[in-house]
Amino acid sequence: MTDAGTASVRRGLPRSPGGEAWPPAGTMPSITVPELVSEPAFPTTEATAAAEPPVTAAHSTAVPAATAVVPASDLGTPLSAKPTVWHGTAPRRIAVAAPASARPRPVWTQAIAVLFGAAALGVIAGAAVAFVRALLSLPSLQDFLAAFPGEYEPAIAVEAGFAPWIGWQHFFNMFLMVLIIRSGLTIRTEKRPTAFWTPRGDPKGKVSLTIWFHQSLDLLWLINGVIFIVLLFVTGHWVRIVPTSWEVFPNALSAALQYVSFDWPTEHGWVNYNSLQQLAYFATVFIAAPLAAITGFRMSGMWPKNAEKLSKAYPIEWARAVHFPVMLYFVLFIIGHVALVFLTGFLRNLNHMFASSDAVTWTGFWVFVAAMVVIAIGWFAARPLVLAPVAKLFGQVSGR
Repeated sequence: MTDAGTASVRRGLPRSPGGEAWPPAGTMPSITVPELVSEPAFPTTEATAAAEPPVTAAHSTAVPAATAVVPASDLGTPLSAKPTVWHGTAPRRIAVAAPASARPRPVWTQAIAVLFGAAALGVIAGAAVAFVRALLSLPSLQDFLAAFPGEYEPAIAVEAGFAPWIGWQHFFNMFLMVLIIRSGLTIRTEKRPTAFWTPRGDPKGKVSLTIWFHQSLDLLWLINGVIFIVLLFVTGHWVRIVPTSWEVFPNALSAALQYVSFDWPTEHGWVNYNSLQQLAYFATVFIAAPLAAITGFRMSGMWPKNAEKLSKAYPIEWARAVHFPVMLYFVLFIIGHVALVFLTGFLRNLNHMFASSDAVTWTGFWVFVAAMVVIAIGWFAARPLVLAPVAKLFGQVSGR
C-alpha cells in the first residue's frame, strides 16, 4: 500500500518467463511540474525537450523508456494557449466585396451620362436635318419630290373618313397593348412570383399570376385584332393600309426625307395615308402582330407538349429570340405614332381617331384624355391584389 498522494508506476507482465513483474516493486517516477507556457501553441522540438520532466539519476535505471509519462498538470485545467478553431460555429455567408465594375455608380454620374447622351443625340439629329435639307435643295432631289410627293392615288376607291368602330378598335388595341407590354416586362424581371394560377383539372399547368395575366391579355388582343381585320375587309378600308402599287416605295422614301428635313408632307389622313404611314401600318398589322402571336403561342403553356416533331421544327429558343424584339418594335412604333399625331395637327388627328370627325375641335382631345385615364387605372390595377379575384374565376390562385 502506498502513501496517499504518492504516485506509483503501474506494473505489468514480466520481461522474461517466470520472472518478476516489470518494473520492479517500489519503482517510483520523479515528477517535476514545469512552468506552463502560452506561446507557441505547438511547441518546437527544443521547447518540448526542455519542458519534459527531468528524471533523477537514482531512478534513471528504474524507469524504462516505454513507460507512460504522467501528465505534468491537472487535466481539468484548460490550456492557456489561444484556440485554433471556431467554437463550433462558422459564418453562414462570407461577404465578398463586389468588383468595381459591378458597383452602382453615383446618381450624379448617371445624370451626367444621360445629359451627354441626350446632347449627342441632339447633335446627331441636327446634323441629319441639315444634311437632308442640303440634299433636298439639289435640282435632282427637287425633281424626285415633284414626281413622288409622298403618297399615291389608291388603285381602289375607298370612302373617306373613319367609322366609329375604328375609334373603338383603336382604343381597345391601345389599352391592351400598354398592359401587354407592362406584364411582359414584369415577366422578364420577376425573380420570385408572389402568386400562382393553376387551371382547373390541370395541376401541371401552374404558372405565375403575371404570366396568366399576360396570356389573358394576349387572347383579348387577338380577338380584338381578328374583329378589326374582318371589319377592315368588309368595309373596304383595307386599302388605306395595304399597298396597291409599287409606287409606295419611292413615295415612302420621299415622305421620310420630308419628315427628316422638318418640311413635312401634307397630311390627308382623313382621305388617304402617305406611303410611309401606309407601310408602317401594314408592317404593324400584318407582320409584327402575327409574329408576336406565333412566338407568344410557342412560349405559352398552350403549346402541345407531346408534339415532339413540331417542337423540334420550331424550337422555343427561336420564339424567344423573336418575341422580345417584336415587343421593342411595338414600343418604338407607339412612340413615333403618338409623336407624329401631336406634331402634325393634334386636334384634327385626335378627332379622326376619337370623335370620327375631321373638324378642328377639342372633342377628340378630351376623349383621348379620358382614354389615358382609363389606361392609367389599368396600369396601376395590374397587381396581384386586384388580379387574384379575377383569376379565381378561371382557376385556382395560390401563394406557391
